[in-house]
Amino acid sequence: MDVFDRPLILVVCKIAEATLMSKTTPETMRAVVVDGGKGLAEALRIGTIPTPVPKPGEILIAVRAAGVNRPDLLQRTGNYPPPPGAPETLGLEVAGTVVQGAGRWQPGDSVCALLGGGGYAEYAACDARHALPLPNGLDFVQAAGLPETLFTVYANVFEHGALKGGETFLVHGATSGIGVTAIQMAKAAGAKVIATGRGAAKAAAAKTLGADVAIDTAAEDFAEVCQREGGVDIVLDMVGGDYFRRELDVLKTSGRIVFIDSLGGNEVSLPIFKMMQKRAVITGSTLRPRHADEKARLTAEVERVVWPWVVQGKVRPTIDAIFPLAEAAKAHAHLEGGSHVGKVVLTA
Repeated sequence: MDVFDRPLILVVCKIAEATLMSKTTPETMRAVVVDGGKGLAEALRIGTIPTPVPKPGEILIAVRAAGVNRPDLLQRTGNYPPPPGAPETLGLEVAGTVVQGAGRWQPGDSVCALLGGGGYAEYAACDARHALPLPNGLDFVQAAGLPETLFTVYANVFEHGALKGGETFLVHGATSGIGVTAIQMAKAAGAKVIATGRGAAKAAAAKTLGADVAIDTAAEDFAEVCQREGGVDIVLDMVGGDYFRRELDVLKTSGRIVFIDSLGGNEVSLPIFKMMQKRAVITGSTLRPRHADEKARLTAEVERVVWPWVVQGKVRPTIDAIFPLAEAAKAHAHLEGGSHVGKVVLTA
């Protein structure tokens, strides 16, 4: 074969591949769109949009299930726009089958993946480096509830918060998707876990999930209980507001408070001298706007550290409710209702 024939052969192969894809992947797909409605859950409906075309280094996934997360609710109401280049449609995590491969992934592989958006659909494209293999023993629905929470907890609790075995960890919102995951991951790492939830049922659920101490914040002051337990080394705070001052009170020397939301108020008063005395670290982060390379690094770390816990059964997704894609509005309403324990998932 003449060396000059090789580029032509490569072009022919690419054309053949594209032709095969065009036969197996439709040009349009069903997806959840926001149809006016002033940001209400009822504004979500099924529409028809173009099927995403993967860019170099991306995979195309036939979505079997998609996790529903609080940032989706914020985006629906116009308060959390997608970062530049991300799909306008909702959905930050999916599980399904690869139909167009890249990197380590081949067509037919079962994966779950972190997305910048677009998960509420029949197909989703994502950076091949942001996907993980479906863990043994889990189905697509369970796996769809993993990426967003695992990545968030690992980045904030284990990297920014530097949680270590033997330390005491306080997490609020114990029965949220993040809370459920944080309890299990902290226990897998050998930490003592104190979890809060509003109502006796949520406190009981936190104990079932593995919390050493569960506090019903409707009946007890979490700060008083934490003081009796000897204080805490790290707090995962999704509340903010008046919780912050009490968290600082119960924080041990060199303790860390990590913010991932501010459901109780996004401004706090900081007693600077107390912070100095305790040598406290106060930090926080978001996940979605991070650079693709940073998400790839985080994906590799989650696979190295957390995936063995998942495979061993130490960390398992708790699925509260499952809705078909066409009932995304009901899924959002259910999450907003606050009665859930664990994840809400859509099935495509």
